[in-house]
Amino acid sequence: MKFKASLYNSQQGYKQVLEGWMWAKSMLMAGHKLKMTIEQETRSIEQNAVMWTRLSDISRQVNWYGKKLTDEDWKHVFSSSMRKLDVVPNLDGTGFVALGQSTSKMTRSEFQEMNDLILAFGSQKNVQWSVASLCGEPE
Repeated sequence: MKFKASLYNSQQGYKQVLEGWMWAKSMLMAGHKLKMTIEQETRSIEQNAVMWTRLSDISRQVNWYGKKLTDEDWKHVFSSSMRKLDVVPNLDGTGFVALGQSTSKMTRSEFQEMNDLILAFGSQKNVQWSVASLCGEPE
């Protein structure tokens, strides 16, 4: 069993923490051992949608060192750039693999930073942004 809660402000968060404590207390009294984790929220659905729209605009309009990259390829380029990640040879030694961070594990602020990077890069490359890439900018 799990107790999950989202904390948005101090007043609402306090109520959620008290509710969580009541649940945890009953579990502990029943002899269960528990683990507690509090972490920042990861990317939102809206942030993810904006990212994919922007990546699509870039993949249609930008050649990267003479190659057309897919939306997914561009996602790896940007996420690797955010983390300054390592590159290792692939299994057969004919290419390389960037050891990137999963965007699904990024916090909202990290994801916003990546969306801003995508927008800045595309603008430098004179990408003509679709309406969806510019509208509904999350948080």
